[in-house]
Amino acid sequence: MDIQTSVAAVLFAFGVGMNAQPTPGVRSNEPAVFFSGSVAMEDGSKPPEAVVIQRVCKGIPQDETRTDSKGDFSFKVTAGGDTSSGDSGQAAPDKDMNRPWGNSTFYSNPITTSLRDCEVQAVLTGFWSERVSISLKNTLDSTRLGTLTLHPVTRAQSLTVSATTLAAPSNAKKAYDKGMLAVRDKRWDAALNELKKSVAAYPKFAVAWFELGLVQQVRNDPSGAVEAWKQALQSDPKFVLPYQGLVTLAERQQNWVDVEKYSSQWIQLDPDDFPAAYLYNAVSSARLDKVDQAEASARHGLTIDKDHKFPRLSYVLGLLLMPKHDYSAAAKCFRAYLEQAPNAKDAAIVREELSKIEAAAAAPQR
Repeated sequence: MDIQTSVAAVLFAFGVGMNAQPTPGVRSNEPAVFFSGSVAMEDGSKPPEAVVIQRVCKGIPQDETRTDSKGDFSFKVTAGGDTSSGDSGQAAPDKDMNRPWGNSTFYSNPITTSLRDCEVQAVLTGFWSERVSISLKNTLDSTRLGTLTLHPVTRAQSLTVSATTLAAPSNAKKAYDKGMLAVRDKRWDAALNELKKSVAAYPKFAVAWFELGLVQQVRNDPSGAVEAWKQALQSDPKFVLPYQGLVTLAERQQNWVDVEKYSSQWIQLDPDDFPAAYLYNAVSSARLDKVDQAEASARHGLTIDKDHKFPRLSYVLGLLLMPKHDYSAAAKCFRAYLEQAPNAKDAAIVREELSKIEAAAAAPQR
């Protein structure tokens, strides 16, 4: 197997998107449970930007909402609309949906069933929050989740919060807050207009430019998204989030030159905290026939991916080792990938490749 064939195999199955899938639509007449809470930084201050709130059921995260300008959030869960919980498919039949909704001791309750093994967490790059259980014994239980505190995890904290935010004038912040409320409600036209007002009032508002890029991406305007993210970097070169957007979009377009360029700049800005940057760099470098750089990126990415959040790094490295006939090391990488991502879409293909290279490794050398 030559290097281009190897890389093509991994790129065909390559998927490292940064955003979770949106919450599926739900029927408005379904009974619902409403949860609410707030997010605060470690020192008690409000977050510097909107924070994603995720529901995690059986280890599977799903975006629910974002915080408002005060750090508050709320969202609802319905039995019929729940897809993140493995139990949601076992909800009670429709006849039970019309029964009074009270203590689940007396009624079979699809919502309490769907919330088994579910927790809520706040998500902001460079920080971690405690997870709060939302498992309910019955629908009369309190659904106020309290405050989720964000704790810095690495020096990446300084790179995920733009210093330009503090200098933004009040009219720019007001438009930004309105824009983020519209984002939360998925009113994309309103979000676009308010965020444009925000950056017009304060052209160096890097966070507003970044969010504007996300909105333009949702509206299927990739060129507008790229321009907004470039403006964000021009406003604050040490703001890391625009690099994530630029790299992700370029990868979707299979623009490997831009993927390699922006992932290299991302790595240069912070070489120790973002394994995803090395994954993008490894794949794009291999696509551009920069094999040594690709291998170096994959190896360094694995060294900093302490929690194995990017198992595909192992797969990429294994593919890069195969043309060198280092079958033993390649097999070790494939095993690591399958151990960390046993249910990956390409797991069956990888197992088949693994059996072949194990046979090659066991064959006597000539």
